[in-house]
Amino acid sequence: MKKIGILFGQENTFPQAFVDRVNRINPPGIFAEFVTIDKVMQGADTGYAVIVDRISQDVPFYRAYLKNAAATGTAVINNPFWWSADDKFFNNVLAEKIDVNVPRTVLLPSYKLPDDTTDKSFRNLIYPFDWNTIFEYVSFPAYMKPYAGGGWKHVYQVDDKEDFFRKHSETGQLVMMLQEEIDFSQYYRCYCIGGKEVRIMPYNPKNPHPQRYQADYSGSPELMEEITRQVIALNEYLGYDFNTVEIAVRSEVPYAIDFCNPAPDADLHSVGPEHFEWVVETSARYAIQRAIAQKPGKDNLTWGKFVQRQPHKTKKAAAATKETKKKTVSVKEKKATTTKEKKATAKKSPVKKQQKEK
Repeated sequence: MKKIGILFGQENTFPQAFVDRVNRINPPGIFAEFVTIDKVMQGADTGYAVIVDRISQDVPFYRAYLKNAAATGTAVINNPFWWSADDKFFNNVLAEKIDVNVPRTVLLPSYKLPDDTTDKSFRNLIYPFDWNTIFEYVSFPAYMKPYAGGGWKHVYQVDDKEDFFRKHSETGQLVMMLQEEIDFSQYYRCYCIGGKEVRIMPYNPKNPHPQRYQADYSGSPELMEEITRQVIALNEYLGYDFNTVEIAVRSEVPYAIDFCNPAPDADLHSVGPEHFEWVVETSARYAIQRAIAQKPGKDNLTWGKFVQRQPHKTKKAAAATKETKKKTVSVKEKKATTTKEKKATAKKSPVKKQQKEK
């Protein structure tokens, strides 16, 4: 029997629903349960074919446990090596490379020195920073947020230079980003499971937490198609199995605002019954697929296209390739037609006939 386990913390509704759904589907030779840990021995098999991780972003012990599990062949959702390595600033850089719109963003050094460092640790850093160029590039109002954070913690709205310096002084040792504000007319939170299945949910981050999913937006089919494309592209290149992407729409142009969520909110009382049902069903079936495909002792992790060094074709390059293929097909067709005509002519040729008679 192959076991699917779920590792979780304070959440109550999703883990039990996930386990119940896998076991209700009842795939042959597969069952689900809550992960249990009583010891972690280096290189020892955990006994799980798949583990859905919902908590290691907050518990370093669990993260180390999952890496050990992955090394022995467990398919961990999400890959604990990759999400430990990426960050929101890098993700923005990658997004630009794959034709996904993101706000103008800059990285900021921490206001206070990190522990065990001195001024000499930053001799490569020019002080003062080139603030004027930064402010001109981003413009105000703007948002300041941790380059590697989540849950809307330590997020500041910044109105002007003075406001920036005042609020930056409150961030301590956090490394922050300053980001262009997208004055949106629509906002969506999009689940992506398995890198393919997308659920677009109207969402308003300006509402109190309990009311954020009660937003009422209705974008055009073309907008929904483009949002879906961007969500899939991001998850394919980042290698996330279970993620959410937040999209702000300004003048019918979607901008990816946040897309680094290794354990996105999946609580029934937060996302609502319909979204909850979709997440439970889709994640259960995806975990089953991963369990079926899992090979003991092998690497069963998802590695994104960026790590696999698969180049991305821009829309312009893709269009050019398509046009080249059309031309190639056209040339081949012409050659084929010419060859057929020559053969037909040769058959009718009296010279050929005379040569055969001789």
